[in-house]
Amino acid sequence: MDTITREMQQQMTPGEALERLMAGNQRVLEGKPVERNHALQVQQTSTAQYPFAAVLGCIDSRAAAEHIFDLGIGDIFNARVAGNIVNDDILGSLEFACKVIGSKLILVMGHTNCGAVISACDHVELGNITSLLCRIQPAVSAFGNAAANTDQVAAYNVQLSVAQIRQQSPVLAEMEEKRELMIRGAMYDVATGKVALLPDYCAGCS
Repeated sequence: MDTITREMQQQMTPGEALERLMAGNQRVLEGKPVERNHALQVQQTSTAQYPFAAVLGCIDSRAAAEHIFDLGIGDIFNARVAGNIVNDDILGSLEFACKVIGSKLILVMGHTNCGAVISACDHVELGNITSLLCRIQPAVSAFGNAAANTDQVAAYNVQLSVAQIRQQSPVLAEMEEKRELMIRGAMYDVATGKVALLPDYCAGCS
């Protein structure tokens, strides 16, 4: 598969960017990944990059977006932080990816059996982890005393992160309003390797 060029990026719609990601995940599930010349891609991207999407994912070692979506060098921006939480640095990174470089899609991707979410549900307090887990607490609190497993909390945390991106970044919200950008959420199943898109809403995400 060709390295993403400026022309390819500019001509791609946000919907096509999402389709490209999901098609890559399907290839992985079928055991049919694309053969790539990584050395050539390093050379081709050495002077410029035109990623078509930005993925905000968890730092978990099992959730590497390039492998999950069968991607090569220069295809996506990959922002990773425990619990795929949103903060000022993440927002700035996403604004750079989309407004400055031209990416057409932001995919917030949580995953099953997430250690950060499990720790938030257990109210772990330890060093700087404490303040990070505080950003996941709204998803934990949303279920109150209702019976919810940690994967449900993780999915809701993704939806909250999508809402926060829209609410806290006028730059990205305007791009989405103009249909220059799509912001979506998804969950990755660490047991099956499958990515499932989440509904584009959540209760209380106004």
